[in-house]
Amino acid sequence: MKKLLVTGSSGLIGSEVVDYFCQQGWEVYGIDNNMRADFFGPGGDTRWRQQNLLATHKLFHHQELDIRHRQDVLTCMEALRPDMVVHTAAQPSHDLAASRPFDDFDVNAVGTLNLLEAARHHVPETVFVHMSTNKVYGDRPNTIPLKELDLRWDYDDPAYEDGIGEHFPIDQSKHSLFGASKVAADIMVQEYGRYFGMKTCCLRGGCLTGPNHSGVELHGFLSYLIKCNLQGKLYRIYGYKGKQVRDNIHSVDVARFIAAFWENPRSGEVYNLGGGRKNSCSILEAFERISALSGKKMVTEYIDKNREGDHICYISDLRKGDSF
Repeated sequence: MKKLLVTGSSGLIGSEVVDYFCQQGWEVYGIDNNMRADFFGPGGDTRWRQQNLLATHKLFHHQELDIRHRQDVLTCMEALRPDMVVHTAAQPSHDLAASRPFDDFDVNAVGTLNLLEAARHHVPETVFVHMSTNKVYGDRPNTIPLKELDLRWDYDDPAYEDGIGEHFPIDQSKHSLFGASKVAADIMVQEYGRYFGMKTCCLRGGCLTGPNHSGVELHGFLSYLIKCNLQGKLYRIYGYKGKQVRDNIHSVDVARFIAAFWENPRSGEVYNLGGGRKNSCSILEAFERISALSGKKMVTEYIDKNREGDHICYISDLRKGDSF
């Protein structure tokens, strides 16, 4: 029986990976210490998802472990010796990182290094999948010429009709501290693939979404937006006229991509993983869609200040993933 280790196993992507691979007959071990509740308060608590997974899957085993604790990570990896590691644990908010920079870097960068070293020492042949982010590109996507439409911004350069590819530069841009810590982790994952020959990849996610997201204002765009609509809560729009665009991918499709990489692993790979143009929307377009479905109008407030390092328009070019 194949063995999988998932970090951040109670979060949106981590829990979806647990669910998917348990259904495929893998024995799955999850690492999670519910730090999302520490970062975001009760709205970010993921214990409910942990309990749901334990009640649903006999092949799932939860471990309370903090990836910042190096020796604990080494001990865990040595004991489990997984065939694959899927690393989704992170501090995910670029706003929060500015107020908690040490926690952000220790979780995102140092935690990733701890896992890579543990894998190299104890299971160097393992497949290592890292959930990175499109924020590694900083605000450099904002230098692409844009056109303003009624409800969204869009690229005004035919070279980006299919979106942003993996060769897009990451330098000379504002990343936010969150983006910088994720760059450090991303590059390290690539380096362990290229330098040590490990089977590693970085998945630079666009907007990841799904029904098991504990969405909050600082993280979880669609989940939080829909929650606000259904509950009649205020939704704050931060800059760009509400026309900022994200491409959205369902968490199940992320798990399916990881399964495809398991079947054909490579060393030091990078994939931009989002919904692509067909699954992109602006905030204003999302308002229209959910209001049409629920029959409720959005309660909104416009803040004429964008978030630091935020993208005006981001659509993932998915063509590299066609190789799977």
